[in-house]
Amino acid sequence: MTLTRRLEPELLDQLPADDPRAIRSRRDLRRINALMGNARWMASALQKFAAGRTPRTIVDLGSGDGRFMLQVARRLARRWPDVKVILHDRQNIVSQATRDGFASLKWQAEPVSADIFEFLTAARPASLDIVTGNLFFHHFTDEQLKRLFEQASRLAWLFVACEPRRAKFVVELSRMIWAIGCNDVSIHDAIVSARAGFGRDELSALWPSRDQWQLHEWSATLFSHGFAARRLDRAGENPPSGFRPLS
Repeated sequence: MTLTRRLEPELLDQLPADDPRAIRSRRDLRRINALMGNARWMASALQKFAAGRTPRTIVDLGSGDGRFMLQVARRLARRWPDVKVILHDRQNIVSQATRDGFASLKWQAEPVSADIFEFLTAARPASLDIVTGNLFFHHFTDEQLKRLFEQASRLAWLFVACEPRRAKFVVELSRMIWAIGCNDVSIHDAIVSARAGFGRDELSALWPSRDQWQLHEWSATLFSHGFAARRLDRAGENPPSGFRPLS
């Protein structure tokens, strides 16, 4: 059943970083990401859509404590050495242990605390290789996403997002995550996230241009929705295989 996209405030965004309920909810989110297989999915998508190119700089928007991107890095570091990863969020909650984890992979982690639009506006054109986001872009209205995508498209040659899949059964299953020990903040935010998620080609429709870009959008997993935008190196280049774009 198709649901109308609906944005509501999420509790975790309103709690101080050191609030016990927020700390518990971030732990819940790590568990949910693991059950959804999002880190494995993101690493696979990045490798697939990079199509043989090796990035030097990746920015992960809405990176939180950085542990999700560290899991992604562990799957990619052997193929992609010496990468700088910018961990963007409104609050800097990246621990030294997480930084050390990146360093052990020979990746350089740089936490950045800033408003998303101020951060993207200040970045130099073509200064990044890849922009990623995990369960982040559903926080924005369509108009905000158009602006965000416009800025991202001038900075990088690859954009990959893993977002909630907007479907009635996902909303209903989100009500049940108390069964895996999630607290009230996580339950509330999971339901809100599912209502604000995406389906079919909704993100592709917001990308600023199809000229010199390949756009892919598909149901990534039972609960997740995938989107990738890749700038073409040359006219007529074939798209990477292995992911089925939505019709």
